[in-house]
Parts: sequence; structure tokens; C-alpha cells
Amino acid sequence: MEQHSIYLDNNATTAMHEDVIAAVHQANMLYGNASSMHMAGRQAALAIEESREALASLIDAEPSWIVFTSGASEANNTVFNIFKERIDLGSKRNRIITTTIEHPSIIETVKYMKQLGCKVDECPVDSTGLVDMEAMKNLLGDDVALVSVMLGNNETGTIQPVGEITELAHQVGAYVHTDATQAIGKIPVSMKELGVDYLSLSAHKFYGPKGIGALVVKTKAPYAPLVHGGHQEGGKRAGTYNTASIVGLGVAAKIALRDQPSECEKLWKLREMLRVGILERISNVVVNGNQEHCLPGTLDVSFPHAEGESILLYLDMEGIMVSTGSACASGSLEPSYVLLASGVDIELAHGSIRFSFGRYNTEEDVAYVLEKLPPIIKRLREMSTR
Repeated sequence: MEQHSIYLDNNATTAMHEDVIAAVHQANMLYGNASSMHMAGRQAALAIEESREALASLIDAEPSWIVFTSGASEANNTVFNIFKERIDLGSKRNRIITTTIEHPSIIETVKYMKQLGCKVDECPVDSTGLVDMEAMKNLLGDDVALVSVMLGNNETGTIQPVGEITELAHQVGAYVHTDATQAIGKIPVSMKELGVDYLSLSAHKFYGPKGIGALVVKTKAPYAPLVHGGHQEGGKRAGTYNTASIVGLGVAAKIALRDQPSECEKLWKLREMLRVGILERISNVVVNGNQEHCLPGTLDVSFPHAEGESILLYLDMEGIMVSTGSACASGSLEPSYVLLASGVDIELAHGSIRFSFGRYNTEEDVAYVLEKLPPIIKRLREMSTR
């Protein structure tokens, strides 16, 4: 009997591209410290700068804006720390605006900052997960230092109008940050077109290595290091360079720039095949998130009277790997805060499953899911009514 292994949790992390694996392996031979002036150090530094340029090309930014970090969580924390320090120093701009559906690395940072007495407003979203623009306009004022809004949501895939929000924020003199982690490689992302001052990303979301990412900072935007101790990254982030992983990020960026249009088309096709198939084969389901402004490859579905963790485990026994929401919050059995913030009923939020496609998925994968999922939902619903 054929053993299936179908990975549909690409929003949590992606498998490294084979070219990235080869590049990382080769780069491990660059043993020199990139901060050293000798030949081995210069070789490592050259490889790092090539990756910096590749990433800049992918996101339409200047190479000098890029600060390599351990990932988007560190980058997000760095941005909020910059403005916490400015607020602590008595800046008249002493308020931050974010949203109710941000990544946990921002949600938890906001909780911590509020405990310290910082003023942070969380803008609500509508029933599809889109930022309530009227609420955003009402929150903006000349006391706002920073506005932080993610580009694409990791659970529902809803894409936010970051460019429009940036224009409004800049009108009142606020700086803007976007966590673009989920969008990179799936849709075109131009930092210059968005107009944002800060952008966060992680390589492992677009077939690069884990543990490496970047904070992209425009030249005149305020900056304060989160990690002190060395002169690396122009004094913006201390620590010996992770040369091999940075090289892997650069190769992943080149692949993403080359393949993004075809990747977008493929992921959207697979997502729609699954969405339509589920609606045809299973009664009483709810598709979450905005269906017009949505990342390709992300499909979040609620199955009333079937609990999400149970669906996940039954699918896993059939060789299908999915998520009940954000992997960063998977240690909790609480319903998705993203769905609750969108006004989704608590039972529906408990019964949600996120399918997230990647470049290695196929139409055969979708067909197999559509074969196995309906009887699982039927079984669980029958159990819940006994």
C-alpha cells in the first residue's frame, strides 16, 4: 500500500529548495569570519554582500537598507524596541498603532509594552480580516510614532492595504512597518511602492534556511540595535555573521524573484481546486478570510461540529499535514485569535483548518485530500452528536 506524505503547512515553514541546500553546503566551506580583514574573511564578506543585493532586488529595496537578523520575529521586536526607546526618552510621539491580527511576535511584544505603560492601540478588522480603514483613520494622530500592519496574514491569507495605510500614516508624521513574511515569493513585494519605512521577513517562508531573515530599514528611519556587542551590519546588529545561512537566503531570493509569477499562478490554482472541492463535497463549511485580497496558496476553512485538532490528527494519520492556525501559537488549544478578531464564532474558530500550499504540491495532492477529508468530517460530526 502506498504511503502518502502530503505537506500542506507551508505557511509554517517551507522545505529548502535543492539549489539552496547545495549553496548552503558549499558556503559552509567559507569558514572565515566575515568581519576579518584577511582573505578568508573577505571571501565570506563578499558572499554576504552578494546575498544582500539579491534580497534587495527581490523586494525592490536598496542593499544598504538590509539588516540581517535571525528571522522576522527578531526583526519585528527590533522595530518595536526602537520606538519604545524613543518613547522612554520623552518623545512627544508616544503612541503606536498595530492590528488585532498580527503575528504572535508582535502581539506578545505589544502585551509586554503595555505592561510597561506604553500606549499601543490595536486597530480592528472586518469580518474578512481586512483592516477597518475608518477605525485606522480615527486612530491616527500627531502623537503616533509607529504604525505596524502585516502585509499578508499567516492564518487566513488576507492581504492588507499597506500602501494606503502608509500614505495616511505619513500624513500625520508616523513611521510605518510591515511584516511581509508570508507575502515574499508569493506576490510582488516592492518596499519602494509600499512606501513603508521598515519591512520584516524570514528566509524559511520562501524555501530558504531557518534561523535567518532581515529587517529592511530606509536610510532616514530611526534605528536602535536590539542586539549590542559588535560592529556587524554597520553597528545595527551585533553577532558573528551566519555566512552559510545568509548565502542560502540570497539563493532563495534569486529563485523567488525568478519564479514568483508562475508560483503565484500555481498556488492559486491549487488553492481554488481545494476550496471548490471542499464546498462541493462537504456541507456546512465556512471559508475564512478575504477571498478577493488573499495570498495564493492559503485556504482557511471552518467545519462546524468538528474540532480542529481532531481533524488535524485524522488527516495526519492519512499522511496529510495541515495546521489549525499559526504554528507559532500551536502550543495552545485556544481558538485562533485571528479568526476571533474577525468576528468568527468561537465554535467555528475551534473547527478551523489552514491548508497552505507550496511549490512542491501537486493536483494529485488536492485529489487525495478531497478523497480523505469528507469521511473524516462526517465521522467527527457523527461523534459530536452522540
